[in-house]
Amino acid sequence: MPAPILCLYEFVNAFPLEHSPQVNSSQWIHGEEEVVTSILDWINLSLVPGLGLGGFWRLVKHFHSPAEVLRASEKEVLHVKGIKDRQIAGLFSAIDIRSRAEQELERLSVLGGVAVSFADEAYPPLLQQLVDPPPVLYLLGQSELLRTPCVAVVGSRAATSYGRRTAFNLSRSLAAMSVTVVSGLALGIDAESHSGALACGGNTVAVLGCGLDVVYPQQNKSLYAQIAERGALVTEYPLGTRPEGFRFPARNRIIAGLSQGVIVVEAARRSGSLITAQMALDYGREVFAVPGQVDSCKSEGTHWLLQQGAKLVQRVEDIVVELDVPDTTTQTTTKALPQGSMKDIEPDALILLSYIEPYPLVRDVLLEKSGFTPARLSELLLLLELDGLIEMLPGDKLRKIDS
Repeated sequence: MPAPILCLYEFVNAFPLEHSPQVNSSQWIHGEEEVVTSILDWINLSLVPGLGLGGFWRLVKHFHSPAEVLRASEKEVLHVKGIKDRQIAGLFSAIDIRSRAEQELERLSVLGGVAVSFADEAYPPLLQQLVDPPPVLYLLGQSELLRTPCVAVVGSRAATSYGRRTAFNLSRSLAAMSVTVVSGLALGIDAESHSGALACGGNTVAVLGCGLDVVYPQQNKSLYAQIAERGALVTEYPLGTRPEGFRFPARNRIIAGLSQGVIVVEAARRSGSLITAQMALDYGREVFAVPGQVDSCKSEGTHWLLQQGAKLVQRVEDIVVELDVPDTTTQTTTKALPQGSMKDIEPDALILLSYIEPYPLVRDVLLEKSGFTPARLSELLLLLELDGLIEMLPGDKLRKIDS
């Protein structure tokens, strides 16, 4: 069961999404002969100005399909509970929506992307469980990755070197275990998470808060191209949609919805990553947090999550044991990972490493020898393990890995 994180929306400035009725995916039958018509209907209805997610799903639930909604008369729509006058006006004033939907598919095809509706077999099953799932997903890259075991790794844009390194190494370890790493292509933790997964030849999915043809932020242009080629880019927004601030909480729900669990690596007190963590909890997914320095404002959010019951991450096995991911031999995973250069390791970690030998050492003994606080010791041990320099053993013991 997910950790009982309480009242998170009181802790962050959340942007609540419009409430939608519960969606039942079993009411649609998938048929190949109707795919083209079906996706056009889904796009048509999703493009109606002012309708919103709530209006979309209320109409579809009432009429049973987007096609039936588009065939309904204004009188019939007036009887749908919860539909506002402006939404009805938008529906019946959008006379050229169908041609726009066709143009959208054509432009998407030129880009090399595809559109997948909620009723499509290719739609991610975990995302179908949301109260307010995206009606249409626009995808570029390997769309099948959205149906693989996924874990989200998120955190601060203005990350510390510790946070960036931890996100990279955790993601690399997860991807090496055939877990698809999901993040939001932002600067900082997101970018390192994608890069870590790609570094070991693993899989990663970037969820965008804009159209597929808009690279945001521009600093991640090269990473965007790598993910398009070797992973997958996904968004609920049509081509040309700009990355406005209000879109990112909606983007975050997709990150949480695709994933079995969300790992927050580094987050300040008002970080949007905490919104993603709350959404994951709402969806019944696991929430994990990586500890940081006790006096770092960049880790106030993650420390708060841990106080509220998020699962502590000290090593990648702490994540895998809680989730339904492929059965792999995790004991050798850390050894198999490429070790970082010693010069890239922070001085405190090198000092701690000098106390560790190739034979088992009890953690409490190391705590006494090193003089570090328990929180700082945990942080440094995580760094050393992720860099492939030490191995954690049963019984709260550890040892140095022979080079």
